[in-house]
Amino acid sequence: MSRFKAVIFDLDGVITDTARYHYLAWKRLADSQGVPFDEAANEHLKGIDRMGSLELILAGAAGNYTEAEKLALADQKNEHYKALIATMTPADLLPGAVETLDACRRDGLKIGLASVSKNAFSVLDSLGIRGKFDYVVDAATIERGKPDPEIFLKAARELGVSPADCLGVEDAVAGVASIKSAGMFALGIGDPEILTQADVVIPGLTQFKLQAY
Repeated sequence: MSRFKAVIFDLDGVITDTARYHYLAWKRLADSQGVPFDEAANEHLKGIDRMGSLELILAGAAGNYTEAEKLALADQKNEHYKALIATMTPADLLPGAVETLDACRRDGLKIGLASVSKNAFSVLDSLGIRGKFDYVVDAATIERGKPDPEIFLKAARELGVSPADCLGVEDAVAGVASIKSAGMFALGIGDPEILTQADVVIPGLTQFKLQAY
């Protein structure tokens, strides 16, 4: 039996890889504003919400922007992103994702999703896995993005599980920090030299072994 009662997953970079769609949408916006933007710059946006990402990009712009202009640019990026993710299918699930969700279910654990993406529900529907989660945090109800623990704490609360009994799964530095601040065990997906705050780091969900944590 696992010592945990719930597993709370991030979406992007853990269950599926929408990073390339985010990159294409942010790149288009940055180009329209004359701001240099490449894949290296995109790495700094991982785990950061939309407005936070926009602020980072516009920091390299020549002029100043009003709040209304920023909101318009964020909406512009989001519309392009939504058009791109509309083409997603279950083939876009990362290796081991479905097997991991099913294993957690077989072990009787609650399953939550804590993504700062306001398009998480649409992505889950495209992937055909929305029904595999007991609770999905609506990012529109979150006041503070990662690394603040709010989103993971809300997931635990809605699942009816103490944070100390939760395993959080993240691929981003900000996400791992959010999990640890929430008082949860952090499983990192990626490079252990980058995800230094995680309790355990694995390359991907094909290496997920619940009993090992």
